[in-house]
Amino acid sequence: MATSNAPTLILSGARAALAAAEAHANRIGVPMNIAIVDSHCHLLTFTRMDGAKVTSINIAIDKAFTAAGHRVPTSSYKENVWPGGVAFGIWNTNGGRFCPIGGGVPIISEDGHVLGAIGCSTGTPMQDEEVASAGRDAVLAMIKEKVAVQTRKEEERQTKRARSDVKPVESVIFEGVILDQAKL
Repeated sequence: MATSNAPTLILSGARAALAAAEAHANRIGVPMNIAIVDSHCHLLTFTRMDGAKVTSINIAIDKAFTAAGHRVPTSSYKENVWPGGVAFGIWNTNGGRFCPIGGGVPIISEDGHVLGAIGCSTGTPMQDEEVASAGRDAVLAMIKEKVAVQTRKEEERQTKRARSDVKPVESVIFEGVILDQAKL
């Protein structure tokens, strides 16, 4: 069985994204369906806010699936999926799950790994993407803070290690006179 060491979003990150996305949806006054998937496109968490359209539940999930799987925001497809576009008919792929409507945003780490994605639906594609972006930004801020905390802790460990490497001096020779460290 093949395993991957690539980083992926976990439930705590998904919950942070969900909280931030939901808060932003409340701020703009548009109840949303919000879906969050990991890097393997598996659903981690979902919420349907009071008043969100029942008919857009699967759309939100499919937007997250598409953004994680294709590693780009779903809004990037626009004209490419219209009749005559290079990707016309692509929404029929993956069992009809491909969703080229704006509102799906991948969560990409600073080193380029897709950690997961957020899909939102009920508002306009622009509102959906705005809410999804708020969730993504919360995860990226959380990662940045965790890295900063880990970096500070590592610096503290190295400082302690450097201090512990300094051996106490029992005596010091000062201008030819031996001084006892305990008496200094």
